[in-house]
Amino acid sequence: MPEPLSFDTTRLASPHMGESHDAWRRTVRAFVEKEIAPHVNDWDEAGAFPRELHKQAAAVGLIGLGFPEEYGGVKEGVDVFHSIISSEELARAGSGGLVAGLMTHGIGLPPIIALGSDELKARIAPPVLAGDKLIALCVTEPSGGSDVANIRTRARREGDHYIVNGEKTFITTGCRADYLTVAVRTGGDGASGLSFLLIDAGSDGVTRTPLKKMGWWMSDTASIHFDDVKVPAENLIGQENAGFAGIVANFNMERLSMAAQAIAFARVCIEDAADWARERQTFGKPLAKHQVIRHKFAEMLRHVNASTAYLDQSAWSVMNGAAPVSDLSLLKVQATRAMEFCAREGMQILGGGGFMRGCRVERIYREVRVMAIGGGSEEIMNDLAIRQLGV
Repeated sequence: MPEPLSFDTTRLASPHMGESHDAWRRTVRAFVEKEIAPHVNDWDEAGAFPRELHKQAAAVGLIGLGFPEEYGGVKEGVDVFHSIISSEELARAGSGGLVAGLMTHGIGLPPIIALGSDELKARIAPPVLAGDKLIALCVTEPSGGSDVANIRTRARREGDHYIVNGEKTFITTGCRADYLTVAVRTGGDGASGLSFLLIDAGSDGVTRTPLKKMGWWMSDTASIHFDDVKVPAENLIGQENAGFAGIVANFNMERLSMAAQAIAFARVCIEDAADWARERQTFGKPLAKHQVIRHKFAEMLRHVNASTAYLDQSAWSVMNGAAPVSDLSLLKVQATRAMEFCAREGMQILGGGGFMRGCRVERIYREVRVMAIGGGSEEIMNDLAIRQLGV
C-alpha cells in the first residue's frame, strides 16, 4: 500500500543526497518543529518574529551553513544540497516571510566573503554567523530592481571616506539590520561603474522606513535613504567599480534558494489539501474519491516532480563548478509557477477553510507573487535565459 500524499512523499529521491543530507534534514526539521512551526501564525499576525531566533538558528548550524569555519561557519562536508534541504525544511513551516527574514544573511554576507578584505571579513562575518548581528542586501531602488546596471545610489570618494547619497527599497530586514551591503555607483554609467560598500545601519544620514506588504508579514521590509552618509574607505567590498560581477553571482544563488523554497511551498499545499480531501465528505464519499479532485492532485504532483528534477540537476551543475545562468533563471520561473499552481489548486480543494487566516495554504497563496517577482521577475528571467543562449 503506497504512502499517502505528504510533504515527504512528494519529494523525488535525489541521487545527489546521502546520509549526511538525511542527517541534516532531521536536524533542521527538529529545529523547525520545536522553535518555529508552533509560533508561525502568531508571528505573522504580529508582523515580526523574535530576534533571538537568529541565535537559536546559529546554534544548530543553520546560519553558518556553507560559510568558512574560520568565521564561525560550517563548511567541511557541506555542499549545495545541504543548503537546499535548509530551504525546504524552513519552507515546511508555511511562511516565506520567516525564511526571508531569518536567512537574510544568505544574500547580505556572501559579497563580503567573496570579495571583501580579510579585515572586513574578520570584523563582520563572526557576529553575523553567530546570530548576534543582522545584515541586509541593498540593491533594488525605486527607479528599478532587476536593471542593476542602472543603479543611481552614488558613493563619492573624499579622502579616507565615501559619501553616499541615494535610496534603496523593498529591502528585506532593512529596519532590523545592523549592517547594510549596499550596491553603489562609484564610477560612470553602466555595470562598470558599480561597487559594494558595507554601511553601518546606525550611521548618521541613514533613514529607514518600514513597508507594509501583501504577504511576508513577519519579515521586516524597508525603504532606506542615504543622505551624505560617511563610510570608511576600508568598508569597500572588493575593488572599486568591480561590483557588478558580485551582484550577478549573488543573484544566481538567491534564485536557486528561492526555487527550492517555492517547490517546497507547493508540496505543503499538496500535503494540506490531501489531508483535507481524505477527511472531507461530499455527496456521500470522501472528497478525494471524486475524479475531478484526483486529477487536480495529479496535475499538482506533475508540476512538483518536473520542478524538483530541474532543481536537482541545476544544483548538481553548481556543485560541480558551473554557473548555469540560463538554467537557474528558467528554474526560478518553473518553480514559482509550480508554487502558484499548487497554491491555487490547494486553496480550491480546501474551499472556505483555505481562505481562513492561520492556514498554511492561505499564507502561501498570499506569498506567490513576491516569490515570482523577488530575485528577478518571470519576464526578466525568461529574457535573461534566452540571451544566455545566444538568441
